[in-house]
Amino acid sequence: MLKIIILFLVVIFFAINMGGSGIAPSFAATYCSNILTKKKAILLFGFFVVVGAVFLGHNVTKTLGGGILPSRYFNMNVVLIILFSASFGLFFANILKIPQSTSWTTVFSIVGSGLVSGGVNFKKFALIIPFWILLPVVSYFLTLFVHKIIYPPKFNNLWLYEKFFANDKALKKLSVIASCYVAFAIGSNNVANAVGPLVASGIIGNSTLGLFVVGLIFIVGAGIIGENTMCTVGREVVPFGTITASAVNFVTATLLILASIMGIPQSLVQLNAASVFAISHNKNGFYQTVSHKTTKKMFFVWLVSPTIAFLSSYLLTGWIK
Repeated sequence: MLKIIILFLVVIFFAINMGGSGIAPSFAATYCSNILTKKKAILLFGFFVVVGAVFLGHNVTKTLGGGILPSRYFNMNVVLIILFSASFGLFFANILKIPQSTSWTTVFSIVGSGLVSGGVNFKKFALIIPFWILLPVVSYFLTLFVHKIIYPPKFNNLWLYEKFFANDKALKKLSVIASCYVAFAIGSNNVANAVGPLVASGIIGNSTLGLFVVGLIFIVGAGIIGENTMCTVGREVVPFGTITASAVNFVTATLLILASIMGIPQSLVQLNAASVFAISHNKNGFYQTVSHKTTKKMFFVWLVSPTIAFLSSYLLTGWIK
């Protein structure tokens, strides 16, 4: 009974941290530019996360609930360790106000535990890693291509700016739609980080119910700690407006949904950051972008946070063995 209570609290803690980290790449532009209030941003985020999880979250759930580590290696203790370690790594990133990939921390937590038991499916793991590199690269160059069309203003694209200024209200609505689209994509991929291990161990028999309930908890995280991370990338690396933000959201969310359909646990945070880096590259130059203090801090946290999850999971699993 005590373990069930502890597991319940760990799942809540993990989902809260995922919600706090996930709202940043989805509603940062609409919230930080005062298009939406904090309350509206959180409610829209939560609703579309739940919808995305229920409709498209099952493939990633299968990957995290038996694809990387066969389900026979999951039990109450292992699930507790995996989710605790993943949430611990994610909490470290949230404390530093840096959006972090829940997929990275979860996958490395599973691998850390699996190495102790010797059950890691390295073929599946090796299939996931290239997508972590390839999709952010695609996000970067696709955004760079799109942004070069509209920036800087020049003779052959002035007609675009005329359209933009003449349809300001429509553009604001578009930015809200784009934010909701990203939240849907987050639900399709990231909610499975908590649900997959629970399904694999048999603690949850119905993945749809698990995706629904955990998705709801994302709202709590968005409300408690989401504001700390929401404006980090958009304000500190490179400020951008409604049009640019919408382009970033549509590019990154589409790539994330593609990964979800293929059952690949993918990082929206890295997709979003790569897209923002492309905009900064176009505006400020490549060197200034990579040498920015926030960029360096983000890369540092992205390396350390999954490492913390991996080591915690590996050591704790070895300890209970």
